[in-house]
Amino acid sequence: MSTKQKLHPRNRHNQDYDFEALSKANPSLLPFVRPNPYGNLSIDFANSEAVKALNGAILKLQYQLDYWDIPKGFLCPPIPGRVDYIHYLADLLKATNNNKIARQAVGLDIGTGASCIYPILGNRTYNWQFVASDIDPKSIASSHNIIANNKGLASAITLRQQHNATRIFNGVVTPNDHFDFILCNPPFHQSLAEAQRGSNRKRANLGTNRKDQDKLNFGGQKAELWCPGGEVAFIKTMINESKDFASQVLWFTSLVSKKDNLSALKKRLKKVGALEVKVIKMAQGQKISRFIAWTYLDQKAQQAWCKQRF
Repeated sequence: MSTKQKLHPRNRHNQDYDFEALSKANPSLLPFVRPNPYGNLSIDFANSEAVKALNGAILKLQYQLDYWDIPKGFLCPPIPGRVDYIHYLADLLKATNNNKIARQAVGLDIGTGASCIYPILGNRTYNWQFVASDIDPKSIASSHNIIANNKGLASAITLRQQHNATRIFNGVVTPNDHFDFILCNPPFHQSLAEAQRGSNRKRANLGTNRKDQDKLNFGGQKAELWCPGGEVAFIKTMINESKDFASQVLWFTSLVSKKDNLSALKKRLKKVGALEVKVIKMAQGQKISRFIAWTYLDQKAQQAWCKQRF
């Protein structure tokens, strides 16, 4: 599989994976590397252990991480797509910051998972600071282990557990917090059955339906993959709560997996009084992903925010 896709221009993964260099960085990757039908070195991307080893190699070679691991069965994120979100967030801030990259930004990652991947990539790429939240104590423990075992992360990433399954910002954001952006990769399925059907489709697209594969491709726990009402319900809760923190956040954002969901989300944003709403497209090969961004600050207030913080 090639990573030569239409990723963000600053995305360092626009070239094919160098499996020789990656295997040297993380020898545990080597047993999974073999020629594909075209004679190029690759891995079986339907094998979650292979993908985890690849992630460990990428993070060591290109993001200077000495340690990265996640518990078995947890979501293993593809790094090229994850860091694309980070780059497009940087552009969103740049547009308000006199066309300059905001190197001192502070973000909140909603649902950081066991991998803590967005704060890691944001810190290593732009030196951003993060608060990372999750409802699952096992995810918090795993993220803490990663942070504790890598130089520089403990001072850059703060973990907070959400204890209320019906809340997103409430219970996480304190009165003293100010965030330049909030990012979120919401659970997009409505049920476990729907998540498993999605996993089956993914395995079929990868050319495998082996019975020995994990039930959910690349892993994933309930809070990572599904919630009642799916991503629309989750993001609507974000939108409803965001009004309470309108003066504490420059840009609220969330990935939206299904284009058809944008209409309902825009209607809700209009109802709560968001002053500016943007949909940022991210092209990744044949796939188009996107995130929705909204703010309660007008242009003058946005510029004043950036002048004060950056």
